[in-house]
Amino acid sequence: MKAGGAEPSFKRVLLKVSGEALMGDREYGLDSTTVERIAAEVKAVVEMGVEVCLVIGGGNIFRGISGAANGMERASADYMGMLATVINSLAVQNALERLGVSTRVQSAIPMTTVCEPYIRRRAVRHMEKGRVVIFAAGTGNPFFTTDTAAALRASEMGCDALLKGTKVDGVYTADPIKDPTATRYEKLTYLDVLARDLGVMDASAISLARESDIPILVFSITEPNGFANIFRGSGRYTIVTNR
Repeated sequence: MKAGGAEPSFKRVLLKVSGEALMGDREYGLDSTTVERIAAEVKAVVEMGVEVCLVIGGGNIFRGISGAANGMERASADYMGMLATVINSLAVQNALERLGVSTRVQSAIPMTTVCEPYIRRRAVRHMEKGRVVIFAAGTGNPFFTTDTAAALRASEMGCDALLKGTKVDGVYTADPIKDPTATRYEKLTYLDVLARDLGVMDASAISLARESDIPILVFSITEPNGFANIFRGSGRYTIVTNR
């Protein structure tokens, strides 16, 4: 079942994956089988002729807000979280390149020994050449989430859509894992998400996507082929747009 009634037609997309999605059944860190599965789906989409870039969270290793809640200075905790996203980005890059997909990691915090610094025009050129670009270290600033980084990079790259992979197959009235009576939305507007406080992404990310008129597709990254099926016309997702 799919939303919108037609197969999405996107030339360039940004995939946002949470760090927790890379844990698989583990309680911490990276599950190699899960990373390889997600990489295989990215490869399948690239082979359809779609230009793909990614933003990956770091919550499987370190979450800045949690560190701040435990008494750490928020800015320092957020920088540690950004470094966690670099670890995840390098892991996904490795999995993609083992599948033969040319990939570049660009970090908002320069660390040229392990990856490129973020340069917008270079990133665009990489994608035009068919390379997957992974944007690491969030926005490079504390107090901003990787959701906001995803909306920012999608805007800078001129993406046709931002796809957010979650644990559930769309946006619900409540957490369907905790509330079995929760119902799923097929389509929402950005204002709906903000007014109903649905928690799809943080408010700054939603506002930026709205300003750039970039549709957000929320789908399950834990479902096998969840990402690739969207481009095959058989995916299940909730779409957030201006209308």
